[in-house]
Amino acid sequence: MIRYSISGAIAFSIDMALLFILTEFTRCNYLVAAVISFSIGMLIVYLLSISWVFPNRSIKSRQKEIWIFVLIGVIGLGLNEVIIWSFTEFANFHYMASKLISTAIVYFWNFFNRKYLLFN
Repeated sequence: MIRYSISGAIAFSIDMALLFILTEFTRCNYLVAAVISFSIGMLIVYLLSISWVFPNRSIKSRQKEIWIFVLIGVIGLGLNEVIIWSFTEFANFHYMASKLISTAIVYFWNFFNRKYLLFN
């Protein structure tokens, strides 16, 4: 979990920076920016996961592994969007604060599903 946390911190930093840059400097809608930044973060976590975090794989087929990883990530992305939107629109949090809350929740979703479904 330590290596996953470090990988997550790297991806999180890039995700947050892109979310902020896309929203503030390009005037992209914060939910669209969140999809883009989350997706890039997910790619970074995948690359770090297969190379450094989880040396043992449950699934031998790389193609299946990628599809399951993406499926877990897409569900995580859906959670991310709902949480950011809910806290921003209904609780009047700044979108970056909403993203922090979302990250804490989605982190555990992603870690446990990836660990038990893909990497053991």
